[in-house]
Amino acid sequence: MTVTILGAARVVTGGVDTHKDVHVATVIDEIGRLLGVESFPTTAAGYRDLLEWMSSFGLVDQVGVEGTGSWGAGLSRFLSAAGVTVVEVCRPDRQARRFNGKSDPIDAEAAALAVLSGRASVTPKSGDGPVEAIRMLARCRDSAVKAKLACWNQLLATVDSAPDEVRDRFRDLTERTLIRNALRARPVGSVDDPAVAAVFTIRELARRWRFLDAQIGGLDDELGKVVAGAAPNLIGVFGVGTHTAAVLLMCAGDNPGRLHSSAAFAALCGVTPVQASSGKTVRHRLNRGGNRDANSALWRIAMTRLSHEDRTKAYMAKRTAEGLSKREVIRCLKRAIAREVYRAIVADLATESSLVAA
Repeated sequence: MTVTILGAARVVTGGVDTHKDVHVATVIDEIGRLLGVESFPTTAAGYRDLLEWMSSFGLVDQVGVEGTGSWGAGLSRFLSAAGVTVVEVCRPDRQARRFNGKSDPIDAEAAALAVLSGRASVTPKSGDGPVEAIRMLARCRDSAVKAKLACWNQLLATVDSAPDEVRDRFRDLTERTLIRNALRARPVGSVDDPAVAAVFTIRELARRWRFLDAQIGGLDDELGKVVAGAAPNLIGVFGVGTHTAAVLLMCAGDNPGRLHSSAAFAALCGVTPVQASSGKTVRHRLNRGGNRDANSALWRIAMTRLSHEDRTKAYMAKRTAEGLSKREVIRCLKRAIAREVYRAIVADLATESSLVAA
């Protein structure tokens, strides 16, 4: 479908509602008038056609894209490489949908209007550097860890519910001993016998557990290499290990310049203080927003320092003596750690960018 209004403005703003196979794009002028609506395939050629089509209405100032971390990732990278400013747009709120209805052209126009009005101003992650590689490896590892835990729980449940002669062989064993004995098990007889089926199932689950354990080890090795190469300063921060560094890097993205300050990074991690004052009581509370994985990573760093760093132990003693609760002190610690981590991330990725440019 194409809708065109004559007399296109010189500077235009685009909006894209992204999908797996087709992106729906709109163009509006400087005062928000709809100039055109068109659909394009999610291919390299489709991205080129989309930008050419938008440019036919005038100079493309900005493009609001939904789902820059999923279906819109490829388009966002293409537009950024072409020198177009890409803005990440959230889906329209439900109140607006009740009044305006729901369709792909409506959502695409809403994305463009959000950018034009300034309601949408977030720079998306570029997804074109080592952090994107870290994200893929870390997500693969996370799913393997979950699968390994599910496999182990199923193995234990199978042992617990097996016939007595099978249960007695495998009960009350340590994890590695149980896996080792299960791998040696040889079912004898027909699997329509519950005891034989139990031995067969236990062995197969042990094989699956062993495969996932080896896969996690391999992913840990690769993840460690990429993180150490991309973020040596971050790894050098006290209490930061490979997996904690990976989470913090994924939160910041390959282009941490989109975060204007350590305060912005702290807000993204959900560790900025939130006012909780009332009457004569003046206090702050924990921030329950932001990226919870990054928040958890900062908490782990704080706990490590409280256990092993004298400076942090002294800080805890000082602030508790001033009347703060342990939870409030940990909130302050996470905010300070976020500031330190942000400086390390910016330094690391700035170095990485300069190496790529060279």
